[in-house]
Amino acid sequence: MTAIRFGYQGDFETAVKLVLVAAVLDGLDGPLARLMRCQSAFGAELDSLADFVNFGVAPGLIIYVWALQDFSAGWMAVLGYAICCVLRLARFNVTSKSDTEDAKSEFFEGVPSPAGAQLAMLPMYVSFLFSDMPLASPVFIAGYLLAIGLLMISRVPSFSFKNISVSRENAKFLMLGFVLLISALLIFLWATLALMSIIYFVSLALVYRAARKST
Repeated sequence: MTAIRFGYQGDFETAVKLVLVAAVLDGLDGPLARLMRCQSAFGAELDSLADFVNFGVAPGLIIYVWALQDFSAGWMAVLGYAICCVLRLARFNVTSKSDTEDAKSEFFEGVPSPAGAQLAMLPMYVSFLFSDMPLASPVFIAGYLLAIGLLMISRVPSFSFKNISVSRENAKFLMLGFVLLISALLIFLWATLALMSIIYFVSLALVYRAARKST
């Protein structure tokens, strides 16, 4: 909600940073709940409601104010993105409550909503990084936003890190990579986020290709 407020005030960099903070907190809430032994069905439902606001509503409204206010079809793209996000969350909730192999898979079906929000804001990262560059066409931004929404509800496989375990021998490399990533985000925030988004797109293509070969 605060990210939306900053967006409507024209402080887009702060608005985007707050959505990123929400993504970090979304990754921490589950492990913290399990660590404190206070996980519950209520918390699971609340998590999905928060995800819809954080990653379905906030990014769409921020992008709308940033680039789509003067484009008549821009609002339709924002609505489409938000609808795709809530459908993605509903499908995830149903799948996660089942005992099927899909619920325990190393891959998600479609792009998760936090990742979708980060991908949706890629044009903003590029704009902040190259402030002298003209803003992309509203038609392109609206189409891109809607395409990310469709990726969320698609059957395209994407990495799920929840069921991936790291051996003790490789833990030091994971820690090193994490420290380097945090350092890059602190020093070169927009460049790092743009690069991470591009790497994520490449990973989707690689996973999809691998899945096609295995079938």
